[in-house]
Amino acid sequence: MQLLAMSGITKTFPGVRALDGMHLDLRRGEVLSLVGENGAGKSTLMKVLSGVYQPDDGELRIDGTPMRFANPKEAQQAGIGIIFQEFNLMPDLTVAQNIFIGREQPQGRFLLRPRILEQRAADLLDRLQLPLDPHTLVGRLSVAGQQMVEIAKALSLDARVLIMDEPTAALNDAEVATLHELIRRFVTDETGVIYISHKMDELKAISERITVIRDGQFIRTLDAADTTMREVISLMVGRDREPAQHARADTPAEDAPIALQVRGVETPKLLRDINFEVRTGEIVGFAGLMGAGRTEVARAVVGADRRTAGVISVHGKDVTPRNPAQAGAAGIGYLSEDRKGLGLLLQQTVTQNIALPSMGSRFSRGGFVNDRPAAADARRLVDELRIKTPSVRAMVGNLSGGNQQKVVIAKWLLKDCDVLIFDEPTRGIDVGAKEEIYALIGRLAAEGKAIVVISSELPEVLRLSHRVVVMAQGRITGELTAQDATPESVMHLATTETPAPTATV
Repeated sequence: MQLLAMSGITKTFPGVRALDGMHLDLRRGEVLSLVGENGAGKSTLMKVLSGVYQPDDGELRIDGTPMRFANPKEAQQAGIGIIFQEFNLMPDLTVAQNIFIGREQPQGRFLLRPRILEQRAADLLDRLQLPLDPHTLVGRLSVAGQQMVEIAKALSLDARVLIMDEPTAALNDAEVATLHELIRRFVTDETGVIYISHKMDELKAISERITVIRDGQFIRTLDAADTTMREVISLMVGRDREPAQHARADTPAEDAPIALQVRGVETPKLLRDINFEVRTGEIVGFAGLMGAGRTEVARAVVGADRRTAGVISVHGKDVTPRNPAQAGAAGIGYLSEDRKGLGLLLQQTVTQNIALPSMGSRFSRGGFVNDRPAAADARRLVDELRIKTPSVRAMVGNLSGGNQQKVVIAKWLLKDCDVLIFDEPTRGIDVGAKEEIYALIGRLAAEGKAIVVISSELPEVLRLSHRVVVMAQGRITGELTAQDATPESVMHLATTETPAPTATV
């Protein structure tokens, strides 16, 4: 029986027709997967459903009753809950405050009762089996931790339709299994889930049907049990596409120069005695469970996090940067896992974002910025990376998540750093764009760049890397060659017990 129906939905932005007569229906007791390439209109359609956008045309029905939401609160009151791909959290508030923001139970007219709020949050997190402390400031959590807060917030609502936009992008396999179990418990004869994911292996595991959209239009809805992922991909991209099976660049020579060397790096709370090196033309992958310290290693190397010990060298020269700007000047580019918060200026143009790290060295003289060459370089990289944007003058905040990620990659390509650290390079990116980025990483290595890839997707690490460094509890627990790296060998090292780190001041 139909729970939700959207028909003829149209939405236009300046220069872009994001949705063109879109159709979607959700049945009671169903998980419906919604798939499409970046820019296909998935997130826009869900923002219409959740009241963020109002459609130019079309109809929305819940239980057969026509509905139109002027704002997200009206959608929430009608039983629509959503977890956005880009987090909607307040970093200076606690986990408990973020979960129940706007739904606090005041004592009298003005006073809040934080203990009761924290207890409600603790009970919810315990029920959902999410390892979060209600008292922790959200800004101190990793991306995966913040994703868990979004999940808890959405499931705390009395929602009948739950929309999940890339909910597992920052989760490891165990956390994905926990989330899928939560979804199965949520779905009843009165509820349903719309599940957006670029991870093809998840679709059959969690959904009953799969709706494919392309270029803002409905293409087809398939029964998950009766379709293949190759068929889904073909419908997404508009052609039969067989993903490349071997993206890894040729293995560099054993005597290739060492481009990046990290010796004895430690941080106040987590990292202990981190040592590794990356040779010219080599791709080194970092694997481990959430909280193992992979992102913290990258941030310590580029000076984003304070180090208490350690030396970082580029081509044999000690650089040990105190901040990311110094790292960039020394030839180390860092593509953060949090593109929205740390990688982009969303209210600036594509050109301004791509040119920013190179502004002082390439596009300014005597305090004046030369816009023309900056725009020319931006257009070249937009074409090279197939970034979907109306023009290089478009605001980055108006692009889809995957195209925003490509803009981040473009700015470090323009900077021409010798060492590139990719932290979750394909998070929130569709299968077609993933292939392009894999090929790009391989090409950069073949051109002599030293590459570090940090990813929560173990198949991605195994596919790209010449060597795999495995971490657990802030330490490196092992290193594997491409030939020796298997899911089993990596997980063995990722779950290796290490001595509890002793904090230093």
